[in-house]
Amino acid sequence: MREAEKGRLMHRPRLVIAGTHSGAGKTTVTLALMAALQAKGLVVQPFKAGPDFIDPGHHQAVIGRPSRNLDGWMLGESANRAIFARASADADLSIIEGMMGLFDGSSPVHEQGSTAELAKQLNAPVLLVIDGSAMARSAAAMVSGYAKFDPAVQVRGVLFNRVRSEGHYQLLREAVESETDLAVVGYLQPDPSVTIQDRHLGLRTAIEQGQGDLYGRLARSAAATVDLDRVEAVARSAGEFTGDDLPITRPTATQRPVRIGVAYDAAFCFYYEDNLELLEAAGAELVMFSPLRDAQLPVADLQYFGGGYPELYGETLAANVSMRAAVRTFARCGGAVYAECGGLMYLTEAIRDGTGARHEMVGLFPAEAVMRNDGMTLGYRTVAVTQPCLLGGAGTVLRGHEFHYSLLEARGELRHACALSDAAGRPVGMDGLTMGNTLALYSHLHFGSHPAVVADLLGTARRLRGSQPFATKG
Repeated sequence: MREAEKGRLMHRPRLVIAGTHSGAGKTTVTLALMAALQAKGLVVQPFKAGPDFIDPGHHQAVIGRPSRNLDGWMLGESANRAIFARASADADLSIIEGMMGLFDGSSPVHEQGSTAELAKQLNAPVLLVIDGSAMARSAAAMVSGYAKFDPAVQVRGVLFNRVRSEGHYQLLREAVESETDLAVVGYLQPDPSVTIQDRHLGLRTAIEQGQGDLYGRLARSAAATVDLDRVEAVARSAGEFTGDDLPITRPTATQRPVRIGVAYDAAFCFYYEDNLELLEAAGAELVMFSPLRDAQLPVADLQYFGGGYPELYGETLAANVSMRAAVRTFARCGGAVYAECGGLMYLTEAIRDGTGARHEMVGLFPAEAVMRNDGMTLGYRTVAVTQPCLLGGAGTVLRGHEFHYSLLEARGELRHACALSDAAGRPVGMDGLTMGNTLALYSHLHFGSHPAVVADLLGTARRLRGSQPFATKG
């Protein structure tokens, strides 16, 4: 954010897309509106509520701008406003895709972590998405209930999804408008050609899906049955909000940039955009590479392996023997390696996929990552450092989330550097496998929950510079 904007009241057109429940079609509606508004010539900034990597990838694919995650539990109000203010500064309007149902969050009895909480933090109007496929007048009761449940949440409009005909839409519109003063902005018809396929962690990623004409079809669909001018008017009805700023550690004039290799391909593509930007702001130079395709690591002071779907590419990852050997050599010679979830799986001895097939991995940790065909580990996490590691000294606390179907089967002693607790503060085990200067967690951390962690990561990388293969010298 520009210095002159800190603490200032700002007016930024913005709109939260919320559903009545998971599966109502928020993502389809969000992508359709983004694509249609962009086709009108507007610069749209996308955001996603909650700890999600897949939907933001689709946002970026349709808009061409990085999508940002906002989360009341993981980040808090000040960080949310700071991220929003910085990313929306040059946009005509912003669209924030919600998570689950409007009022669903980290608890059944309070709003923390919900889309509703975020809408209030950003003083943003809400467009409610309703699956209208099997209702008529009941839609009015549903809309009325959501609009009145928390008067501080500005439910301003309604869009119906999966409505097959104009006649059915008119029944729904008349029912809602007769009982409420909300703007009914239109509908989308069910269309298998614009369906994004599911997999075990949610929708297929934008990388896997491929664009084709998906986003063009969504734009045309919205333009045909949605009053885009009315949608824009709802977004422009948003009131003022106060812009905050994240505390950012900037490099000194004498510090050379820290080069960070970032694994990025179809197997490793889950990164919070703000994590990468916080690293760059603190003096990091990011170098993307592919464990699937590249034979060697990039020359770097720290190697960063994010989450993704390594289990789907186990055979290809295993076949890239030179890359696996390079990672193993870098780490065993003292290089700094940071990994999350899929990255952790890659650093084990092997991945056993859903068919039971075993694929050799890097082999830094004496364990195998085994995919479960049922059951998952899911939830918010407070990550407390219990012994010094890449994240900082003992007592350092960050927030993030877990979402994985794999479990680790130990083949030897595993050392952990972090203790986990859930959103309610209950202990849920240990995380953060550590070996030398390598740290690998199942948890996906958002550095915005504790920005000082960036200085610790880069400080360790600077201290180790030049002491291992594939590192920068000097």
